[in-house]
Amino acid sequence: MPAKRTYDIRSLARQFAMPGDYMSHAPCGYGHINDTYEVRFNQAGTAVRYILQRINHEVFTQPEDVMENIRRVTTHIADRLDALGEPDASRKVLTLIPCRDGRFWHRDAEGNHWRGYFYIEGAEAHNHVNSTALAEEAARAFGVFQRHLSTMGGKRLADTIPDFHNTRARFNVFRRAVEENRAGRRDSVAREIDWCLSREATADLLLDLFAAGKLPERITHNDTKINNVLMDHQSGEGLCVMDLDTVMPGLALYDFGDLVRTTTISTAEDERDSTKVMLRLPMFEAVVRGYLSAASDFLAAEEVNQLAFSGKLITFELATRFLADHLNGDTYFKTHRPNHNLDRFRVQVALVDDLDRQYSQMQDIVGAAMA
Repeated sequence: MPAKRTYDIRSLARQFAMPGDYMSHAPCGYGHINDTYEVRFNQAGTAVRYILQRINHEVFTQPEDVMENIRRVTTHIADRLDALGEPDASRKVLTLIPCRDGRFWHRDAEGNHWRGYFYIEGAEAHNHVNSTALAEEAARAFGVFQRHLSTMGGKRLADTIPDFHNTRARFNVFRRAVEENRAGRRDSVAREIDWCLSREATADLLLDLFAAGKLPERITHNDTKINNVLMDHQSGEGLCVMDLDTVMPGLALYDFGDLVRTTTISTAEDERDSTKVMLRLPMFEAVVRGYLSAASDFLAAEEVNQLAFSGKLITFELATRFLADHLNGDTYFKTHRPNHNLDRFRVQVALVDDLDRQYSQMQDIVGAAMA
């Protein structure tokens, strides 16, 4: 494996309006896409921390569009918090640090794009959902995020990854993987392929409702994992939604569905024994309660009607992506053992099947939360 690239972080940090004297830097966070560093400056005898981040332009091929989206979204949320007189507002939205030339991103000599954020002190992200209280707070934070952005006007945001949650487009990619059979694995997963094909109509349900005008396009996060919410150390409050590269136009249900998928599952995403996989209904109830406490006043009726279904849809979407990658020879998702993507696929299948079994209870939970 090639050594990880090193950068002159001290010089890069000086491109941004970070007052004081550079002290040190260190890698920060657990993300697998961008390169993130915590940078410390001495400001009149006090150590102050900032975030410096390189945007992965292989994933985000138009980094300047990404930055314009983030600038508009964070500015809008900051203005909303100010107008509402929200306490501790500077910890409830990411704040970009301008460059010394006035832009909000710096392009280095090698074509890398960098950005800076103020460090939010007294908060942390969690990688595992170990309580209903944590699930509820994360869901509430994403609901607040969507609520703020439901009032944002101006031109449509750029699509930073086109068709990211377009379930029909994702299913068509799966179909091509089956037809092309690049890795010669098709016959060994015939049963798994049939499971996906038998559920093809699932891919179109929300898209058909959107085309019929029953679901509105919104500004959505599109990666609603719990570790994309900073939680206050003392109160446990979900403070700030981060990792905004995929913020773009989409359906609110995609965000809620991915929140269900990632918070309610009983095992790791790559558990080898899929019989251990199930929907944790108390976690689903917490997610519904937290999300609707912030979002119920702006959601359309059909968005509420499809909340329970959305978790099944996004789980199905990821199942087809894992199986497609297995058929293609594991070229997209990182794998660490033979049949790793196939194991991941089977976990998603088991979750979809359990979502089916508990679907009526999920609908009852949503109805009770709206009562």
